[in-house]
Amino acid sequence: MPIPFDYETLRLIWWLLLGVLLIGFALTDGFDLGVAAVLPFVARTDEERRLVINSIGATWEGNQVWFILGGGAIFAAWPFVYAISFSGFYLAMFLVLMALILRPVGFKYRSKKDDPKWRARWDWALFVGGFVPALVFGVAVGNVLKGVPFHLDSDLRAFWDGGLLDLFTPFTLLAGLLSVAMLVLHGAGWLSLKIEHGPVLERARRIGLGAGVLAILLFAAGGLFVAMGDMGVAIADGVDPNGPSNPLIHGATAAPGAWLANYGKHPWMLIAPLLGFAGPLLAMLGIARRWDLGVFLGSSLGVVGIISTVGLSMFPVILPSTVDAASSLTVWNASSSHLTLWIMLLATLIFLPLVLLYTAWVYKVLFGRVTTDDVRSSADFY
Repeated sequence: MPIPFDYETLRLIWWLLLGVLLIGFALTDGFDLGVAAVLPFVARTDEERRLVINSIGATWEGNQVWFILGGGAIFAAWPFVYAISFSGFYLAMFLVLMALILRPVGFKYRSKKDDPKWRARWDWALFVGGFVPALVFGVAVGNVLKGVPFHLDSDLRAFWDGGLLDLFTPFTLLAGLLSVAMLVLHGAGWLSLKIEHGPVLERARRIGLGAGVLAILLFAAGGLFVAMGDMGVAIADGVDPNGPSNPLIHGATAAPGAWLANYGKHPWMLIAPLLGFAGPLLAMLGIARRWDLGVFLGSSLGVVGIISTVGLSMFPVILPSTVDAASSLTVWNASSSHLTLWIMLLATLIFLPLVLLYTAWVYKVLFGRVTTDDVRSSADFY
């Protein structure tokens, strides 16, 4: 059967789908991480902490499907990107994995023993399981923007020229803190919708206000870093978007300021950074006006805007190299084959709607606020 799309179109479709999957992960599992990161600070008694935990207890496992889908999409559609990023970020990913493991253990074991010290330890474990991934994911995105130290030899073998500590620089830590602020605001938005009105919600709102201010300031500071720093890779003119996936035959050069060039060529892309600022502002307005839906809507728009800004700024580059700019991976030189992208697209058109429908159904069934009476009366609650 002939493939109805040319190679360039399929590459663009999969670049968009990768963005959708990463944003889907940040929108769903992101508020889980945000709620866990604020748990010790919004809830002071055991009953209050159970209230917060149970606001995400029924959905957090399902939300991680988006994380798996995102990783799977990178593996199948962008094998060069998967191989280099997952090997180079191996220790950082291991740190994330260890932190994420604390979440299911914390959920399951916290209430097994009626001992305040026992439960407090697991509450802090849940905090680590939310804060550390949020921070490291942001640091990883900061490294992608800054560029990572790898190069390819003539046989397309990848060599990583850095270590774990090299991933943590002032800019990448700023990106990590922005990620934490963004997801804490998103977590506060979720609590605004999901828990009963009372002291816990008021504390969540106050923390959400602070996180919103920080998200705006850090996003602006990150923009200044990008504008004034030496980040950026430019693609040579005449690169064939339908050409073979071989980074070494597609010319790329270091070009400070290149991450801002797309906004001059395509002004509509400015929608993304504008959303990155407008979303937290809307969330803060929702907090001030006690408009709970507005808080979550604003935090969600902020997540979409901030993540989209990264992808649109870098397009068509996906993973730039700071050691050898010519080895940088792009939409045009790092994808799977034409046939592979087409078969994967067919599978995605079948299964992604099912995931979306099931997710929508789950949230419909679980719609409503968790109350203190629910936590007290039901054995099904953590």
